Amino acid sequence: MSVPLTLLGLLEREPSHGYDLKRDYDTFFGRGRPLPFGQVYSTLGRLARDGKVVISEVEAGEGPERKRYVITELGATEVDAWLAQPVEPEPHLQTVLFSKVMLSLMLDRPAGEYLDMQRAAHLARMRELHDIKKGDDLIEAMLADHGLFHLEADLRWIELTVARLDHLAGLVRR
Repeated sequence: MSVPLTLLGLLEREPSHGYDLKRDYDTFFGRGRPLPFGQVYSTLGRLARDGKVVISEVEAGEGPERKRYVITELGATEVDAWLAQPVEPEPHLQTVLFSKVMLSLMLDRPAGEYLDMQRAAHLARMRELHDIKKGDDLIEAMLADHGLFHLEADLRWIELTVARLDHLAGLVRR
């Protein structure tokens, strides 16, 4: 997730204070990983330094001054370019899951047991995601579907790898 570009996109929607940006980010993009306030303000500082946002007004508050940020034309152009560019397809060919299986085999450790534990962890996470989909929140359901599809692909890979463990072990052991 590109925090700077996401914040720019939120600012293109409407000028906002840092607090409001954090709230909107957490609501739509933070799901389980809220954005720290410090990161919001340091990112806004870099965006302002780079000419992608400006401060339109400063309001006195009970605490620190509240600054309203506005996206500049340069910032809007960057958002447009980012949105128009496809995301690099994932997953990458080297994953932690793959590395653990290969190292288990190379070190003569029980890769099958590792894969069984990983399968159980995937299935537990899939149950959690199915529970999320039972709610009325469409955004949560879409995110859960995305996660489920990735987990299903991993499970297919795990099954194929289990079927190939003996042959694979012969290839990687010296």
